[in-house]
Amino acid sequence: MGKIYDISITVEEGMQVWENIRDKQPSIVNASNHGQGKPHESVLSMNVHTGTHVDAPLHMIAGGETIETIPLEQLVGPCRVLDLMHVVGSITRSDLEPFALQRGERVLFKTKSSFSERYLDDFVFLREDGAQYLAEIGVRVAATDALGIERDQDGYPTHRTLMRAGVVIVEGLRLKDVPPGNYWLVVAPLKLTGIDAAPARAFLIGD
Repeated sequence: MGKIYDISITVEEGMQVWENIRDKQPSIVNASNHGQGKPHESVLSMNVHTGTHVDAPLHMIAGGETIETIPLEQLVGPCRVLDLMHVVGSITRSDLEPFALQRGERVLFKTKSSFSERYLDDFVFLREDGAQYLAEIGVRVAATDALGIERDQDGYPTHRTLMRAGVVIVEGLRLKDVPPGNYWLVVAPLKLTGIDAAPARAFLIGD
């Protein structure tokens, strides 16, 4: 087996969350401990879009499919980490075309977000025309190191374009220590049902 890169955000109190909204912060509370003569147990409370997570269509499409409908086969397999460190603002069709993407690829966007432990208001996002390009090609996964794949677009067209094309969105990766190139991707969302997303552990296996 090759080198394993853990590309997940650590879930902990005080971590970066969407727009620094306090209610989105996870809470970890001790439920019992050895001082009480009991096993040590903790209770975790968190939004399912916290940290590294997989979006289901229901998140942005009324009546959309829920998280358990996304097959693991779509989230596990060959992938490509794209170097988009030079991009400012948004990832466009013209930014993606030089990579000559192919149908069925899983693509991961490496941007400045991987190098920040705080939420960036100006994080690099996938613009609608970039999403349309990925949908036309027929990629399987579009994954980003930002906490969201889009911002500042009325109607959430990036999410909706990808979701309607069957492209799975993964958000909140950490690619700081990952060189651009080809890897084997594993994204393992919690086995939840009937809801709009699931937190996930994600890693890459390289040569």
